[in-house]
Amino acid sequence: MNMKSNVGGADKWARIGVGAVLILMALTGSIGAWGWIGVLPLATGLLNVCPAYRLLGINTCKLKK
Repeated sequence: MNMKSNVGGADKWARIGVGAVLILMALTGSIGAWGWIGVLPLATGLLNVCPAYRLLGINTCKLKK
């Protein structure tokens, strides 16, 4: 499976920030186990690849193909 980057710029940093905040809130118990869903945006932000974007044909990464 070819994993070309399709997440970049502000989108990447928003995913990392939201994911980290959700995980921290789960660790402190302020939002419960649902906070672990933050692993998904954190991972897609760090890996620069979003499977949903690939299915929808979206690309926020400015790298040349």
